[in-house]
Amino acid sequence: MPRPRPSAAAPDFSQLPTEALNPRSRHLDTMEPEEIARLMLSEEIKAVRAAHGRADLIGRAARLVAGRLAAGGRLVYVGAGTSGRLGTLDAVECVPTFGVPPSRVVPIIAGGPQALTRSVEGAEDESREAEQRLRRVAVGPTDAVCCIAASGVTPFVRAALEYARFRRAASIFVTCGRPERAAGLADVVIALETGPEVIAGSTRLKAGTATKVVLNAISTTAFVLLGKTYGGLMVDVRPTNAKLWARATRIVRSLTGLDDEAALRLLEKAGGRAKVALVMHHAQVNAARAKELLMEHKGSLRAIVGDIAIDAGGTEED
Repeated sequence: MPRPRPSAAAPDFSQLPTEALNPRSRHLDTMEPEEIARLMLSEEIKAVRAAHGRADLIGRAARLVAGRLAAGGRLVYVGAGTSGRLGTLDAVECVPTFGVPPSRVVPIIAGGPQALTRSVEGAEDESREAEQRLRRVAVGPTDAVCCIAASGVTPFVRAALEYARFRRAASIFVTCGRPERAAGLADVVIALETGPEVIAGSTRLKAGTATKVVLNAISTTAFVLLGKTYGGLMVDVRPTNAKLWARATRIVRSLTGLDDEAALRLLEKAGGRAKVALVMHHAQVNAARAKELLMEHKGSLRAIVGDIAIDAGGTEED
């Protein structure tokens, strides 16, 4: 395939942290499988530590996201390659976990949907496409746009970030590189120091792990702020299969003291919505009134029912 023509402004890729050689893996191809696994896992621990070291910035990003979502906006993830797939994964999983419509958490990946299952690596250099994709979904001031680039220099992602800022959207940049003028790139820049990969340049490893941890933390924290949980329970879960119906039933049981059969009956009366069922039980109202109360209190169960003793028995998931 033809080699992309380098731009005059192209970075020196050899100097990127994600392209550096890892001295611990210099004999990787001569090691026993168990040694390779131990080395990889010890390096993965560094990824989680890198994310933990940015907890304050992650909290700031989550506040931005929660504020935009509360005002009716969206969380938009933008990335290329592994970064785009991780953004898409988080977006998709927010829907059943927190009971939000897919339109509220929007993933954009360079190369389009086909890039989710096959490599479309050249797409990351298409900066013009990034602006077109964000324009197509009408990114604007009510949205929070989280751009993800392991290297920090991906043209598609950097162009998306510039357009998001032009449109006055809240902007977040997650990277494992050392972006120049980092403070001016986004409202919140989360630069993760993950160090060189076991296989140089393979950012699906430590960089991918750190990115996944950060995206989990941003979205989960934002939705906790929006009242999508009660304690550590996902009270806004949408039961779309047998496992989730069982989980929702256990949540209702643990916050009402009802037995399994009574909890399931209540959940069915609430249309499968655990939060509605809980308001029905504790406020002694019907489903319609329970929904009204939740709207009046911006979805906060605690604001309606106060502190409830949680029976933790049987709520753990494998």
